[in-house]
Amino acid sequence: VHSNNDPRFPTVPFIFHPVAKDVNIYFDELEGVNSPSKDDDSLLHHGNLTSTSDDASRLETVGEGVPDKNKSNGLYFRDGKCRIDYILVYRKSSPQTEKREIFERNIRAEGLQMEKESSLTNSDIIFVKLHAPWEVLGRYAEVMNVRMPFRRKIYYLHRRHKFMNRIERQISRFQGWLPRKPMRLDKETLPDLEENDCYTAPFSQQRIHHFIIHNKDTFFNNATRSRIVHHILQRVKYEEGKNKIGLNRLLTNGSYEAAFPLHEGSYRSKNSIRTHGAENHRHLLYECWASWGMWYKYQPLDLVRRYFGEKIGLYFAWLGWYTGMLFPAAFIGLFVFLYGVTTLNHCQVSKEVCQATDIIMCPICDKFCPFMRLSDSCVYAKVTHLFDNGATVFFAVFMAVWATVFLEFWKRRRAVIAYDWDLIDWEEEEEEIRPQFEAKYSKKERMNPISGKPEPYQAFADKCSRLIVSASGIFFMICVVIAAVFGIVIYRVVTVSTFAAFKWALIRNNSQVATTGTAVCINFCIIMLLNVVKQPRTESEWENSFTLKMFLFQFVNLNSSTFYIAFFLGRFTGHPGAYLRLINRWRLEECHPSGCLIDLCMQMGIIMVLKQTWNNFMELGYPLIQNWWTRRKLYQEHGSQRKTSFPQWEKDYNLQPMNAYGLFDEYLEMILQFGFTTIFVAAFPLAPLLALLNNIIEIRLDAYKFVTQWRRPLASRAKDIGIWYGILEGIGILSVITNAFVVAVTSDFIPRLVYAYKYGPCAGQGEAGQKCMVGYVNASLSVFLVSDFENRSEPTSNGSEFSGSPLKYCRYRDYRDPPHSPVPYGYTLQFWHVLAARLAFIIVFEHLVFCIKHLISYLIPDLPKDLRDRMRREKYLIQEMMYEAELERLQKERKERKKNGKSHHNEWP
Repeated sequence: VHSNNDPRFPTVPFIFHPVAKDVNIYFDELEGVNSPSKDDDSLLHHGNLTSTSDDASRLETVGEGVPDKNKSNGLYFRDGKCRIDYILVYRKSSPQTEKREIFERNIRAEGLQMEKESSLTNSDIIFVKLHAPWEVLGRYAEVMNVRMPFRRKIYYLHRRHKFMNRIERQISRFQGWLPRKPMRLDKETLPDLEENDCYTAPFSQQRIHHFIIHNKDTFFNNATRSRIVHHILQRVKYEEGKNKIGLNRLLTNGSYEAAFPLHEGSYRSKNSIRTHGAENHRHLLYECWASWGMWYKYQPLDLVRRYFGEKIGLYFAWLGWYTGMLFPAAFIGLFVFLYGVTTLNHCQVSKEVCQATDIIMCPICDKFCPFMRLSDSCVYAKVTHLFDNGATVFFAVFMAVWATVFLEFWKRRRAVIAYDWDLIDWEEEEEEIRPQFEAKYSKKERMNPISGKPEPYQAFADKCSRLIVSASGIFFMICVVIAAVFGIVIYRVVTVSTFAAFKWALIRNNSQVATTGTAVCINFCIIMLLNVVKQPRTESEWENSFTLKMFLFQFVNLNSSTFYIAFFLGRFTGHPGAYLRLINRWRLEECHPSGCLIDLCMQMGIIMVLKQTWNNFMELGYPLIQNWWTRRKLYQEHGSQRKTSFPQWEKDYNLQPMNAYGLFDEYLEMILQFGFTTIFVAAFPLAPLLALLNNIIEIRLDAYKFVTQWRRPLASRAKDIGIWYGILEGIGILSVITNAFVVAVTSDFIPRLVYAYKYGPCAGQGEAGQKCMVGYVNASLSVFLVSDFENRSEPTSNGSEFSGSPLKYCRYRDYRDPPHSPVPYGYTLQFWHVLAARLAFIIVFEHLVFCIKHLISYLIPDLPKDLRDRMRREKYLIQEMMYEAELERLQKERKERKKNGKSHHNEWP
């Protein structure tokens, strides 16, 4: 029983009641449906439900009293009573006829009913309609531990709902331009989902009298019926042999072309939903969830869960929570950016860069790169200040804390959803063993320590060998990614000289920016190209194993170039006259005179915008184009056939199937975005704002795709988001480390502090204002004697265009002694002070933020107080209910004993 976890509570012995067969279930009139036969053509009917056929008069007689709507909506068998629970599609021309016949014979042996229809558009395509009668549903629901309602709950108003109601009232009061109830859904359009208001227990045919059954035809909803049928199909043999089972293998070898449950009709209606109501749940989901005009509304998660299952419902619940939590992060990030805009004119560093017309910088590449004035990088210095200012450190700390708060409050939100959706007691032991695993390791069994039942298991040596093979594959792919990044590095090193010798002055004068921009675009193409190149016990273990491996590859693929720019670009170049070279040939790339942060900002901004745009196009644009092209071909071939005359199975077959990895691509896109939003957020404060704008679109885009463009996915249960939560925690920890290094190493925050407190005009006074930064630019540049250039590094220009005579000295970014010092070009004392300050900042920052994160995790309980009280109250009520049931049973037994004793007494003379 739901929420009865206390072993101290007594259990009630349920009284056995025989299950009466439902006489209202109408079986197909054809004898071949339930009898095995080699050739199933007797089940095949041509045409659709709205077309006339020779069987019309017979169907009218057989289906007397059956609603005409059931006959014409394409969701039922030809009798209008048996609902279609699953569709299989195959081609007559397929050579796997024998396997398919054996499979279908075994399907009928399991008790499933079957009908066949030929396609209206292609006579080679056959649709196999499957229906599960009540006996089959009850038997397998008990095997699968399907939880069903048996008693009404007593509900209390959530504090969270009261809080959100107050927010909505304030928004509506002070912002009259917003629509009424700007976030809440219209309750009158939503159905009353009864299963959310009931206690549930695993279904049992012996205890059927305890469950709330108003109508056996609707007791199991459509999603549950499809899940049960899919469970059967995954375990039916198609050949004699242990490993020759399951629908998946038949889909792989071409025996069947497709397999899917049906949508509940059309998602559009000629009538308004407000005046005539929703035609079906799909129509309701489209109007109140997938419509673009509902972007400011809450999601109807209960309805999503009912139609698509708990796993998809949890994805949209997490996506909505993540999007909502991005609002404060986006606001603070925008504030940091605007702070940089407002303080731009007061920034002493950018002023000095713009006024440094007399400072000549050394060339940034060999031969073709000219000498340049420092003032030429004035624009880049100002742009750098927009992202690298006094608020950057605060924002880095805030985002680290934000990631922790987001995860902690998601645990609370998930607990509420798990309670409302009856997932609290759903354990991994209740999860189905993968049929492929069951078939392969069925000869090796061991006792399950939880259930006490024998189950197949995989030997440790086999696990290790598979793990080694799998890890080797991932390691190889990561090496391919690193090789691609190495190629990008070579491209940047080579093309900077090429752009410096370009004919167009615009590119020649901005050779480094052109190099960075084209390298980022090429890197994006490589990322998307490598994204295309990509045997556990249970389904979740398989998903977790696959998810972890693929995430590691995708994460390295997406972020490797960003890590190179953030922590390696310009760090190991040497100095003029002694440059470090790649393969002793190419000089390593240097940072821009205004710093390396501008390159990191460009990398993150371009990749984030391009990737999100591309993902949105591929998610919606690709299925839209595919479905449009399919409809266009159908209309060209069958112009006289109206769209409405196609049955539902034909319409759904022409939709795009959900990708083979389920929700993996959806989660992966958001998790990688979360990494981009947190890991390098100190260098790009606008990342949360871009993520927020994308996610507002993403929710409705995914909803529209699931409801209108994809075939209905199989509903499946899950109690959380799986291994993705652990990955999110890992990203949160990594973000603290990377942001500490970005602030300390990539930005100029630490060198400026050291100068202000140690070397500037305010040294020793404890001040750090803009007046204390006077002379910082000059102090951060070292002097180089031009005559000390290597022959292969000496520029073609001698710099005479600046002063009328050849240049004698040039400047470069570093802390080194001048050429005429006792140790030419050796590190100065300021370099060691800056290095020590950077290391100290990293240690202090990490320890401080980690302490705050752990404190927040400790202070925020995983369960909300009102939910904990509700669960305790529920346990108390269940205990009382059990006590009353036990007392009633004892009283009945006592009355029966008294009655039996009296009757025996009357028999004596």
